Amino acid sequence: MKTLVTTIQKGGQGKTFATCHLAFDFQERGLRVAVIDLDTQGNASWTLAEHDSGYQASRMFTANTDELRGWFTNKKDDGIALIAADASLANLDKMHLGKAAGALRVSIEVLSEFFDVCLIDTAPSLGVAMTAAVLAADYMLSPIEMEAYSLQGMKKMVAVISNLRKQNPKLKFLGMLPNKVDARKPRHVVNLAALQQAYPKLVVPFSVGARDSIAQALGEQIPVWKIKKTAARKASQEVRELADYVFNRMEILQ
Repeated sequence: MKTLVTTIQKGGQGKTFATCHLAFDFQERGLRVAVIDLDTQGNASWTLAEHDSGYQASRMFTANTDELRGWFTNKKDDGIALIAADASLANLDKMHLGKAAGALRVSIEVLSEFFDVCLIDTAPSLGVAMTAAVLAADYMLSPIEMEAYSLQGMKKMVAVISNLRKQNPKLKFLGMLPNKVDARKPRHVVNLAALQQAYPKLVVPFSVGARDSIAQALGEQIPVWKIKKTAARKASQEVRELADYVFNRMEILQ
């Protein structure tokens, strides 16, 4: 099983959009996908509610392996199993980081007995949950808007990645995903060029536009390619390109 964490130290960048659409796409490829929502806002849990496994995300840090294994043994799903956010995630910041990361690694190892891919959505703050997820993951993706505050957040995230990779040498950064890009706005064009110049090897070679159909899809709890309107076609192409990129970079076996 390969594990991907979607994270950045800034809210509203598109972490949940990416996590949910990767889950939908991978499901269609015939993969069994576990999605862990570590954001107390629970947006991914809302969009993927139909796929709720009934297991709570906070238990990934506190439960024993027998409980977790027993829960998913013979558990029926349609290819996606949501491990939903719950109120107890707020207590994780009281937990020692080393203990939290170790517990999450063990739980993910148990999940590998049942799933092909594990996707982790995180809160937009560098707390215990986000850090533990990065320390436990194989891959990391960071969506980012083309706004000044977002670029500042990415600068901080690059430094964090450098430090955390010393503790998790297997972690591979798949890149920054320029998201909600509006080519009609000069500042977006300028900021995208600046980002590509500053981090030429860390920015993915495509972007996702500012597409209303994506927000509509998340609200309707479906992937954007199931939105029946012409305006969704371009968004669908861009999201499928993202999924292909991540699938190939993660070298997922089918």
